[in-house]
Amino acid sequence: MSNPLQGAQFVLAAHRISQLPADQGAEVAFAGRSNAGKSSALNALTNHKGLARTSKTPGRTQQMVAFSLPPPTQVDGQPPADVRLIDLPGYGYAKVPLEMREHWKLEIDAYLHQRRSLRGLVLIVDIRHPLKEFDRLMLEFCFATQLPCHLLLTKADKLSRGQATQALATLRKQFAAEGLHATAQIFSSSAGTGVEEARQAVMTLLRQPRDGAHQGHER
Repeated sequence: MSNPLQGAQFVLAAHRISQLPADQGAEVAFAGRSNAGKSSALNALTNHKGLARTSKTPGRTQQMVAFSLPPPTQVDGQPPADVRLIDLPGYGYAKVPLEMREHWKLEIDAYLHQRRSLRGLVLIVDIRHPLKEFDRLMLEFCFATQLPCHLLLTKADKLSRGQATQALATLRKQFAAEGLHATAQIFSSSAGTGVEEARQAVMTLLRQPRDGAHQGHER
């Protein structure tokens, strides 16, 4: 099966949302804690090993990074104008200075509230750990603003198949109990587990109608 995310290219890295590409077309944002495997997931989804920088030192993504997707990516059945993936700064790494952490907290909040081309969020969570405060905040925000969210339980290769399946089932029960609405799947960038499913999920998010996808945008 061809990869609809093949050919993604780096566009720019922004310190503020005002520096991002023009707010038109459609984009999906990737968010996650610094050591959850976000860069590896982006590289696996786009089949581009060097697209997002991976490092043994978590927290290196300290800017919003925009990647363009090539034609023939279709959104709303129309020829593409601008279709992008946005890599949000990794959150929660203790060695990032407090001032920078506060800056990114404000910028991510502004991005999620104001960005009209945002169609959905991919949340990266390490399958071996329970949801952290940041993960919950993102899920609650998506639910409150009707922004579609797809959760990747990464590093599934670190568990047995049975353990991974159980972790996914536990998470879905948690969603139901807490009234959160997000899709979720098992994922491993190194083993290739769930990569094709995740690509299709990203494309589904990109095809969300703009006005119906995110009621939290400021008009």
